[in-house]
Amino acid sequence: MADLKVTLTDSPKAKCEDESKLGFGKLFTDHMFIMEYDNGLGWHDARIEPYHDFVLDPASLVFHYAQTMFEGLKAYKTENGDIHLFRPHENFKRMNTSAERMCAPEIDPDLMVEYLKELIRVERDWIPSSPGTSLYIRPTLMATEAVLGVKASDKYLFYIILSPVGAYYAHGLEPVRIYVEDEYVRSVRGGTGFTKAGANYAISLKAGEKAYQKGFSQVLWLDGVERKNIEEVGAMNMFFIIDGVLTTPKLTGSILPGITRASILEMAEREGLEVSERIVSIDELFNAHEEGKLQEVFGTGTAAVVSPVGEMVWKNKSIKINEGKMGKYTQLFYDKLTGLQLGKIEDEYGWIVKI
Repeated sequence: MADLKVTLTDSPKAKCEDESKLGFGKLFTDHMFIMEYDNGLGWHDARIEPYHDFVLDPASLVFHYAQTMFEGLKAYKTENGDIHLFRPHENFKRMNTSAERMCAPEIDPDLMVEYLKELIRVERDWIPSSPGTSLYIRPTLMATEAVLGVKASDKYLFYIILSPVGAYYAHGLEPVRIYVEDEYVRSVRGGTGFTKAGANYAISLKAGEKAYQKGFSQVLWLDGVERKNIEEVGAMNMFFIIDGVLTTPKLTGSILPGITRASILEMAEREGLEVSERIVSIDELFNAHEEGKLQEVFGTGTAAVVSPVGEMVWKNKSIKINEGKMGKYTQLFYDKLTGLQLGKIEDEYGWIVKI
């Protein structure tokens, strides 16, 4: 690409020889993509260069008013050595949704996919190939103007870093225990819950720590007003099979519109499964369990893909879903999504971008 400058490192890092020890988001590749924005000039100086620290003014707006957002997607290596991206344009489109809400400049999704492909070509030897592994991709946009007034920045930095990762959950695809949070709230309608703003995740930390101390893997958030309607888990959208219907909370402005979520809804319709996007209260869910109608619960997201839920605890009530085992539809969606991503089944949806 004529406008992309590429500078390669002369000190490559040692790669992890045992891919079973990769973990998640702890190791980073040799290079990164960077470009900058100045008001009146637009985005400029697109480049790939050795991974390095940033030098930012202490007054940079990102530090004080949290004008920052990010995305997460993955690159997969297939058995025949091809490299697949899963719906990358959707990630950059969603970043523009976040940018619009956070008063930041938008990016060109088509151009960003091309830049990303070039970065991955440079780093292709970093992509792991063991089962459950992938190359995690983290695009980030942040405000860098040095001023202490509360305002939208006139300067921004956009960058992409890459991390070879193992399975998101250390114990693999086992049903997780979820704690239903009814004291703290993550988002309200009219806020930033539908974006991947960095502050959304800082807000979730307190409840997450409380849940971890109680032995739970994730927190399930309820709505910020009545605190009774199910929204999402910190890293996942939620799905329920209730009396044979695939049900997921409706997008009302306080829930992240997940790309995996949208993919599963489309898959379900092709499978002939009845789908319902609507308001789901926590009372309804627990009552459905008591009536024997709650058949499966699972979460979806880029990091975990599909994560079965085996137990949910709300107040002093605990329910076990499907006897703590993965359900048939949870397994179906996991197999189809990972099969597409790894090139094991035909991509009838046009979701895979090959590099």
